[in-house]
Amino acid sequence: MIRVVLPAHLKTLAGVSGEVQLDVVGPVTQRAVIDAIECAYPVLGGTIRDRVTMERRKFVRFFVCGEDWSHEPADTPLPDAVVLGNEPFVVIGAMAGG
Repeated sequence: MIRVVLPAHLKTLAGVSGEVQLDVVGPVTQRAVIDAIECAYPVLGGTIRDRVTMERRKFVRFFVCGEDWSHEPADTPLPDAVVLGNEPFVVIGAMAGG
């Protein structure tokens, strides 16, 4: 069971509170986790990654074990701490401005 922390606006859109727990089939990668999120919560399709290119949206970041994994290849296996449910996969909506 993979633990996922979503930003407040995506939790509201999906109608959930707190962490989301998902089953991921096969190797646990960023792509597999996002696939599982979009499968469980279809309303989130296109909010985390572009529907056509499947690329991460520019103002969305992924954190794993306290490190920014936003620029890691989507098929890189996630650390065992995430796979075992000890650490969450964190999706953050980045802020911009000045």
